[in-house]
Formats: sequence, structure tokens, C-alpha cells
Amino acid sequence: MKKVLKGARIFDGETTREGLALVFDETGIERIVASHLAPSDAEVIQADGLLAAPGFVDLQVNGGGGVLLNNDPSRIGIEMICRAHQQFGTTSLLPTLITDRPDIVKEAVAAGREAFEAGVPGFLGLHLEGPHLALSRKGTHDPALIRPMDDADCDFLVENAGKFGVALTTVAPESVRRQQVARLSRAGFIVSLGHTDVTCAVAREYRLAGASMATHLFNAMSPLKHREPGLVGAALADGGLSCGLIADTFHVDSVAMDVAIRSKAGPGKIFLVTDAMSVTGTDDSRFELNGRTIYRRGGRLTLEDGTLAGADTDMLTCVKNVYTLLGVPLEEALRMASLYPANAAGAATKGRLKPGADADFVLLDDHLGLKATYIGGQRVFAAA
Repeated sequence: MKKVLKGARIFDGETTREGLALVFDETGIERIVASHLAPSDAEVIQADGLLAAPGFVDLQVNGGGGVLLNNDPSRIGIEMICRAHQQFGTTSLLPTLITDRPDIVKEAVAAGREAFEAGVPGFLGLHLEGPHLALSRKGTHDPALIRPMDDADCDFLVENAGKFGVALTTVAPESVRRQQVARLSRAGFIVSLGHTDVTCAVAREYRLAGASMATHLFNAMSPLKHREPGLVGAALADGGLSCGLIADTFHVDSVAMDVAIRSKAGPGKIFLVTDAMSVTGTDDSRFELNGRTIYRRGGRLTLEDGTLAGADTDMLTCVKNVYTLLGVPLEEALRMASLYPANAAGAATKGRLKPGADADFVLLDDHLGLKATYIGGQRVFAAA
């Protein structure tokens, strides 16, 4: 049934407009018109005083709602993760599998294919973060499971490209050859560089081979130094690389976030990711990953030794952080959570509210409180 959203200011991904109505149904957004020109036979959703904005797009989500993809690589697990993040405004996400055994990788890919074919609300595709990383920048990834990419690994990924929606993989040049990156890119994979000590020059070589992204900027990567700019320098200076940023204020200091946002060369953009784990949307105080206990303490998730292990955050909180702490204009903060990640993922119908786009949007109050989340024209969350 056709629906009309009235009374809200509409941020379409580029500009905010007032006095207009959003006309949509389950197939997507039909048009934005003057309120008095909206179809009279449509269901009216009155949203006086609220802001309608594109739903958030999160390209790095390890878990949520008590589920971690590594521990439950199933379609049901994916559904639960997607559902958990809808209460924070995320309408599209990539469930992320961090370094694990080959059989778990295959289970996750099979689950992704099921979720994609079933049209699970909020499921955009998969992010395979590892196992082809650098031991020197392992972070919380289990070093016993990190290994170089061999021909069979590459064959498997190429064979499954396009079968589970958006396909993103994080790799390190120490464990993956440029020819493999080129092959994955040609097959349709988005290749992101991360968990690496790569030099700036080599990072640029891999960008020319097909890599188009850097995973969680600053974290688990060679830093920016005045004589060796590392992957951080390459990511900021090379417009061909887009960058995910965990804006929870624990993974990256607010000063570093501010410097990065101000200095990023385009057209590649910095976009927000949560790196959320299973505790998001729950009261859980700990969980298991690869046989190790992760502790939730004071807004941080860590191993026993204090190593950060994913983030205890959500996309709405990240938007609020860059808006309130860094002074990023609200429209730009919203783009960082919607339009920019959608563009980086090649998801042309996401991250914008324009004719032909999916009817995925959020309703926010003046304090950025989430009032409702819509996916495919259907309300999937409403604040109490």
C-alpha cells in the first residue's frame, strides 16, 4: 500500500527540505512532493517536528542482540543481528566474520546466501575480516587462525562473489598477493586493507590492484609518521580509498578523528562503522570469541589483557559523537552513517531518500533521539 510521510523535515542525503511529503511503498521511494500534492488515497504517517533521514548503513557489524556471527554463522543468527541494530537506526548492515577456521567461513557464506535469497530485512551482504591478515597487527584476531591466502581460498571467494549481496573482505598485503586482490576485485569483491604494517607505497600499489577501502582507520594498521606515512597516510591522502572509522571515542581519540575527517582526500570518504559485538542491544557483561572471554567494562570490550575486542556501541551513538564532540555539521554526520558507506559499498539504492531509492529511513527528534526505523517501507522499530 502507498504511504505518505508528512510533517517532517526531510534530509534526502544531500540537503534538508521542509514542507514536503515523502511518498513511498515497499518497492521504494516514489517521489517527494509538496504536502498538498500528496496522493489522497495513501496511508498518512504524521511526523510533525521530526527529521526524516536515510537509514544508517554499517559495513562492519560482528554481532548484536546476544549473537556473534563467529559463534552463530546461520541465517537465524544474521536475522537476530540485523534486528538488534534496527533499534539504533541501522537499516542495512554487513554481518562481519572475523578470523576463524575455514569451515566457519564456509558456514557464514552459506548463511549469507540464505539471508540474501530470503530477503532478510537489513541484510546487505557479508564482511569477511580475515583470516588473511598480518600477525604483527592481529588485534583481537586469534593468531593461530591467521594465514596467507592460497589459491583455494581465492577460488572459493570468487566462486561465491555476488551470491550473498555486497561482498567485502579485509586483507593484509603481508598475506595476500596483488594478483589475488585484482582477481577478487574483478569478481565483484570490495577489497579493504587492514590489520597490516604495510608501507604507504605498497598500500598505494594494492589500491591500484583493486583495493578501495581501509578497515577501521588508525586501528590495527601502520601509523602516520613523518618519514613513513603507512596505511593511515595512504588512506587519508589517496582519494581512491574510502575509510571506516569507529567513532566510539575509545578506538580513536577525538582529536585524531577530527584531524582525519578534515584532511581526507576525495572522492573517497570517511564513513562510520560500529565494529559492534554481540552485546549491542543487550545487558550482557561478557561473551566468548574463538574460545576466549571478552569483557564489557565501562563502554569498552577487551580481552583479559586489555586488548580492544570490537566496540560496545551503535551507529546512532557514533553519529552523536561526531556531531556533538567534533562539531561536524549534522547533515555531514548523517552522511557519514548513510550516504558515504552506501557509496563505498556500491549500494546505489541505500543512503539517500530520492525517487528509486529503497524506503529505508529513520525519524529523529531534535536531540537525535530515534523515534522510528523503516526498512522497505515497513516500520521495524518504534520508540516506546
